[in-house]
Amino acid sequence: MAPVEPPCRAALRRLYGAALRDSAPPFAKIYLHCKMNIIAQIIIAIIALEHLYILYMEMFAWETLGKKTFKGALPSELFRPTKTLAANQGLYNGFLSAGLIWSLLISNPQWQIYVAVFFLTCVLIAGLYGAFTASKKIFFVQALPALIGLIAVHL
Repeated sequence: MAPVEPPCRAALRRLYGAALRDSAPPFAKIYLHCKMNIIAQIIIAIIALEHLYILYMEMFAWETLGKKTFKGALPSELFRPTKTLAANQGLYNGFLSAGLIWSLLISNPQWQIYVAVFFLTCVLIAGLYGAFTASKKIFFVQALPALIGLIAVHL
């Protein structure tokens, strides 16, 4: 019976093709590559879940959870009149989440990286803009995790 190839090695073989047969990298490099991929996917999943939560808060719980989350950043009497605006923002956060989830479901490793990088970059830019215009806290909650995700994807 032929030995079963580890899934990470099979993924690298699909990614690099025949070149892997001729000069196979040491197992440790393959393992490290796969570990980074798993770490990147976990980070992406966490960011996607965070944006699903933001979607929920801004679209459906703006006057309750939104008040708690943005306490002090926005006067409480403005939550009712800005409910529609917040719902629109929530929808955009849902699109970011959908894109990140989509990146986890793509079987082609190269396209998985391309899509993940695009949506993580969108999250990073949105987080930086929010940090400069709304609250510095947004940098740590949104932009920094996206930056960490981008670094993990490129390792």
